[in-house]
Amino acid sequence: MQQEMYDLIIIGGGPAGLTAGMYAARARMKVLLLEKLSPGGQVLNTEWIENYPGFPEGISGFELVDRMKEQALRFGLPIESGEVTGINLSDSEKEVVLADGKRYGCRALVIASGASWNKLKVPGEVELIGKGVSYCATCDGPFFRDAVTAVVGGGDSAVEEALFLTRFAKKVIIIHRRDELRATKIVQERAMASEKIEFLWNTVVTEIQGDGKVERLSLRNVKTGDVSDLEVEGIFIFVGVVPNTGYIGAEIEKDERGFVIANLYRETNVPGVFACGDVTHKDFRQVANAVGEGANACYSAEKYLESH
Repeated sequence: MQQEMYDLIIIGGGPAGLTAGMYAARARMKVLLLEKLSPGGQVLNTEWIENYPGFPEGISGFELVDRMKEQALRFGLPIESGEVTGINLSDSEKEVVLADGKRYGCRALVIASGASWNKLKVPGEVELIGKGVSYCATCDGPFFRDAVTAVVGGGDSAVEEALFLTRFAKKVIIIHRRDELRATKIVQERAMASEKIEFLWNTVVTEIQGDGKVERLSLRNVKTGDVSDLEVEGIFIFVGVVPNTGYIGAEIEKDERGFVIANLYRETNVPGVFACGDVTHKDFRQVANAVGEGANACYSAEKYLESH
């Protein structure tokens, strides 16, 4: 049976992918969006978003992406559930392969498959996501006014987010498995100078406890083996993110951590392949810039199709 051919296929249904899909549908492209699970991406795990423009009272992550999905559907965007396991590339046509064996062809491709938070993989973490466990201080920090919070990690992201949390929390405790931070010196200096930040060195979290919300952490000192409990109202985990790029071969250029490299026009090194959102190499990961990148990726894909 002949393979169905699309103008554009979008891999990933988070804010970046949904925006690209909405723009493509409005442009009357023959487009298909493929999403492994339900559209929404990481935003579905964000209890409340206060910094997305247009919602002065804030909005839940679920409702925000649900509105994005409904808006895209209103313009006729087809969304299909399916896990992409591979892509085959050429100058003129691309092929997307799904886990169930389906194959779709397209002339242009947008990669928007996002990233996944590195987790501590300790008891209580998954159960209390959105109930005191967070991976985004920018998103959730304002909910912890005058609270005692913990930040796990020692890199730039962890320390910068800890500094951001000091705007709200009365105390921020940075828990790091080593005896010195990995963050850049100037960021370290700012953290060390903050009266609100304390440090627990050579320490790991072994369990997150609480009845319906975070109440305490079980800790272990990696040098002495001593165990202890720490009462906190929230824990922010910054031990890195992993791009969802397992299906992408070596043809598409990535950085040392596996994030897809795209220029300002969202073009990758492969003609006709564009990338946007958290799957790409960048320092700032927010819904607002994912949406902008999605629109940009679709615009660039449209111009590519017109010229080919």
